Amino acid sequence: MMVNEYPLVQVITTMPTPIPIRQVLPNPPEDLLPVNSGKEGISPQEGWLPITESRKGSPITAAFHLLSSGIGIQALLLPVALANLGWVWGIVCLVLAFAWQLYTKCLLVQLHEPGPGTRYSRYLQLAIVAFGPKLGKLLTLFPIMYLSGGTCVMLINFGGGSMELLFKTLCGESNKFTEAKCFIVFTCLAIIVAQLPNLNSMAGVSVLGTLTAITYCTLLWVLSVAKGRPDGVSYSPQKAESEMARVGNALNAIGMIVLAFRGHNLVLEIQGTVPSNTNHPSQKPMWRGMIVSCLIIAACFFPIAIAGYWAYGTKIPANGGLLSAFSEFHKQNTKKAVMVIIYLLILVNSLCSYQIYAMPVLDNLEFKYISKKKKPCPRWVRAAIRVFFGVLTTFIASAVSFLGRLGPLIGGIALPVTLAYPCFMWILIKKPRRYRAMWFLNLGLGCSGIILSILLVAAAVWKLVDKGIDARFFHTQLQPVLKPKS
Repeated sequence: MMVNEYPLVQVITTMPTPIPIRQVLPNPPEDLLPVNSGKEGISPQEGWLPITESRKGSPITAAFHLLSSGIGIQALLLPVALANLGWVWGIVCLVLAFAWQLYTKCLLVQLHEPGPGTRYSRYLQLAIVAFGPKLGKLLTLFPIMYLSGGTCVMLINFGGGSMELLFKTLCGESNKFTEAKCFIVFTCLAIIVAQLPNLNSMAGVSVLGTLTAITYCTLLWVLSVAKGRPDGVSYSPQKAESEMARVGNALNAIGMIVLAFRGHNLVLEIQGTVPSNTNHPSQKPMWRGMIVSCLIIAACFFPIAIAGYWAYGTKIPANGGLLSAFSEFHKQNTKKAVMVIIYLLILVNSLCSYQIYAMPVLDNLEFKYISKKKKPCPRWVRAAIRVFFGVLTTFIASAVSFLGRLGPLIGGIALPVTLAYPCFMWILIKKPRRYRAMWFLNLGLGCSGIILSILLVAAAVWKLVDKGIDARFFHTQLQPVLKPKS
């Protein structure tokens, strides 16, 4: 057995095979049990890590993991995108983005198990195999770490912010819970939940996260429609100050739509919890779970975008979203109990999503330990790693509270993980015949994803230069998507 180390990832190989992937015997009986239970043919290190420790998942648990990681508060920005693009182009972009991300998810499901006895249970591992050790790390290391750790930081902002609004709604002016205190309380809760041993054991957490996300998204657009449109609602896109501003606003709106479809960096990890053997590969159950989750995501996102834009038009706050618009126009004539329920649902959803997005980072930290000690992590080490990660993300959330305003910029950099790299990896691993339909399709989509990423980064930089940013450190403040207009 030979071990090849790369930063934040280790790819295990069986000699004398030179390919840096884990090899399984041609006819493994099953891997339903953790691989350190005595089953032969699988590297024992896989059974020591939280992502692949338990392979007892099912299409149902996979679907809930995908939904918990895919539906979140970012969906509330979709009406803002339509306000900048208008009805026709907004809906066209939404449909195209949904179809594109659905296709790349299908590619990742296929690439998880491209041949008998081979499984890639981590996105970075697959990228290293496809692009090579140096290029794979260069292209995907930062985006993957941002999409995991950075998303956890944002979830602390959203969860802590919704907790603050919850206490303000309940206690009024006598509320003494500052946002910093709410961050700490949220992190303590997240660390407690994170003590569950592995990704598969988080299934119940993902169920709760899915139900809360669907509920608050549905509540907001239904209530917005039921309460009627404010006076003076218009659907004509506002005139920009210059042609450059018009193009920049359109690109930022496209970025909001594209970045609303998240979670591609977790598809391989979630599929890694599904059992697989020669007769019953993991691709089929994962495919069923993925299709169901994508249909439910579409059923959430399209009504939010269309109903939210219909209800508020161009009056929707440019830096906010559906929640901030609802708070601005309808909070006064909405029962306090309804607002409490909405804030509580966002809080619980953020807490649950945090667990799923933290898993790749926790998996890598535990990998560092087992690489040195050559044994599984003791329970106290695993608990200490989760406490360390929780404290670190809370510190970043408090110190760099303006990170959310850099979201379009960093999201544009990470966009190829969703739309481009899966297409290139499919060509490099599957090796289709050149100049055929599938070769042209994946090459075209991959190149289009890179071009779109460059355009979104340029638009985000232009907006930061034009509008500026309040880059004060250790200055906690509500994120625009939560903050009602004062």
